[in-house]
Amino acid sequence: MNCRRSFRFVQVALIPIAISLCLGSALAQSPAAPTTPGSPSAPPTSPPAAAETPHTPPPPAAAPVQAADPFGEQIALEPKTVVVLKGNASWDSAFDSLIESFKSLSALLDKQGIKPAGNAMVVYTATDDTGFTYMAEIPVDQVPKNLIKDMSMGKSPDGKALKFVHRGSYDNMDNTYEAITNHLDDKKLEAKDTFIEEYITDPLKTAEDKLVINVYVPLK
Repeated sequence: MNCRRSFRFVQVALIPIAISLCLGSALAQSPAAPTTPGSPSAPPTSPPAAAETPHTPPPPAAAPVQAADPFGEQIALEPKTVVVLKGNASWDSAFDSLIESFKSLSALLDKQGIKPAGNAMVVYTATDDTGFTYMAEIPVDQVPKNLIKDMSMGKSPDGKALKFVHRGSYDNMDNTYEAITNHLDDKKLEAKDTFIEEYITDPLKTAEDKLVINVYVPLK
């Protein structure tokens, strides 16, 4: 994941119906044939049936407009009480490692009947060409007991940050981070040596290509 290693109408056609009245017009303009005395009168001609107006279906309802995702929106992160699991991973197994960490944290909370008080997060603390260290975090309202190895209680990052949104698989986040890097360069902004991913969709229950992840870049 190169970027994270370096920085981490419908048209409806209405077709008119042409009704030829040429014959009727010709009959109207021709002189009436003389009536032979004693001959029966021709029965009156019935007027042509009125043409039916074609029914025009109502236009399709307009699709709701989806607001554009935030890109570089400046926000203030508020600290949350979180249960933390520290870990490290190679880039080749990055998502699998994060999923295992979330599973461990969720199992601990489920066992003690504690519900998450927010979305799961990953705080990247260091990166290089081969891998990264991280803290998987889940916000809670009560402190769980019997924390296992590498678990602890803590606070999520706070302070001034930029918000970006990624939609799609974890492996495709390179494009998002490349856009983030370009944005920082264009705006001449200096970021801290960490960044945060907040999983808006549950990574344990959502297909990887359907993920929605907020990316927060803390600023110096």
